[in-house]
Amino acid sequence: MDKIIVLDFGSQYSHLICRRIREFSVYAELVPFDISLEELKRLNPKGIVFSGGPASVYNKDSPQPSSKIFEMGLPVLGICYGHQIIVNNFGGKVKRANKEYGSSTLTIDNGSDLLAGMGKSTRAWMSHGDAAESLPAGFEVIGHTESSFAAAIANRQKLIYGIQFHPEVVHTEQGIQVLKNFVLNICKAKQDWTLENFVDSTVDEISKIEGNVLCGISGGVDSTVAAVLIQKAIGRRLKCVFVDNGLLRAGEEAEVKEIFEKNFGIDFVAINAGERFLSRLTGVVDPEQKRKIVGEEFVKVFTEFAEASGPFRWLAQGTLYPDVIESGISKGPAAVIKTHHNVGGLPSWLNLQVLEPLRFLYKDEVRRVGKILGVPDKILFRHPFPGPGLAVRIMGDVTREKLQICRQASRIVEEELQDAGLYDKVWQAFATVGDDRAVGVVGDERKYGHVALVRIVDSIDAMTADWTRLPNDVLERISNRITNEVEDVAWVGYVISSKPPATIEPQ
Repeated sequence: MDKIIVLDFGSQYSHLICRRIREFSVYAELVPFDISLEELKRLNPKGIVFSGGPASVYNKDSPQPSSKIFEMGLPVLGICYGHQIIVNNFGGKVKRANKEYGSSTLTIDNGSDLLAGMGKSTRAWMSHGDAAESLPAGFEVIGHTESSFAAAIANRQKLIYGIQFHPEVVHTEQGIQVLKNFVLNICKAKQDWTLENFVDSTVDEISKIEGNVLCGISGGVDSTVAAVLIQKAIGRRLKCVFVDNGLLRAGEEAEVKEIFEKNFGIDFVAINAGERFLSRLTGVVDPEQKRKIVGEEFVKVFTEFAEASGPFRWLAQGTLYPDVIESGISKGPAAVIKTHHNVGGLPSWLNLQVLEPLRFLYKDEVRRVGKILGVPDKILFRHPFPGPGLAVRIMGDVTREKLQICRQASRIVEEELQDAGLYDKVWQAFATVGDDRAVGVVGDERKYGHVALVRIVDSIDAMTADWTRLPNDVLERISNRITNEVEDVAWVGYVISSKPPATIEPQ
């Protein structure tokens, strides 16, 4: 299939470029900025996009792609920092400028190709501290803003384009149109990336592997879709294991068992390992350490089961693209946000080969794959739950008291959203608890109890999220129920931080 390759120069949102391109049925993949020319040629792209990034091109240690990329004869689009790379590479000048952050009016000077169909002006999102001072020979300005005389440039002979704004974010009104113009009209890529094709090709690929597969499942959409996809490929060579790590939602084990027994003919076994997980987490307060401990303990449980019930050659997981990106192992310069237990948390001694059929998909794509495979909506639209479970929703030491508070309060949050008809309209909803305490009054007595924080967000792919504006009466019911029904909670707060700068989970 035709594909567009996105070079990652360190922006936490480089992946959004891929997301937007995939939305119009062209496959896009994120690769490190320093990918070798040989590897890039092997990928055989129809075009290349340079992402944004935090560096300045005039610094000696700034990330730079191979200059031979420009000799491949492929169309190139540089975004923000990528735009500045193009200017600098061809002999123009980039300088420190007044920071431009937020929405600007982009005036279209030439709408014949990259900016076609966008009228005379449009709103564009800027986020930069450097700008082009002079353009290289052969380039012309095709769009400008009040602060950037060269907000969009083109060298049509070489099919090289640069834009100072970010078309991948929703704040750029016609950003999708810019990407479509580049991908479909300039690169002439075919729109042959469909999730139906993904299912067929993935099933075909997995059917060729040798040996039995052990799949860890949580009852969430990712691991469930991964299991159903693998079963379609290898049938009875798949065995699914659900591990109760003592960090689950209320009633999780019974619900997962019912889901798998009622909907899928998959070989399924549940293992109760709560005590060993809680024992290893005692006294651990660092969130990264919690994630690594949970990841390692999961693999120990799976390995022990595999040795006793095998032979198994593969450990399958529902790892998604955002997990890989946030864990900092996509081999790009992006910083580690947090290690996902099933990615960066896997230990080096793992003696099973890892099978991750969803590794390059986003959450919404996984849900659509699940729909194709006939997975019930009850599973597909279940709220995401972190692999390390409540360990990362508890700030500080993981104690049984805080586990109980977190579990019961989260159940109340979900129940109230369901009663209000809002559960399916939000991305994720739960309660967290830490070591902070506050004074409350119960009857005529003073109560010194925990502070429970309620977190409810709206999102599409979990890489960005906004806090949900709940009706006041729903918030009031949630607060009243938690303080009345959950022992040792004195206060309830509502978290109004968006991602970024926050993350969805507290740890």
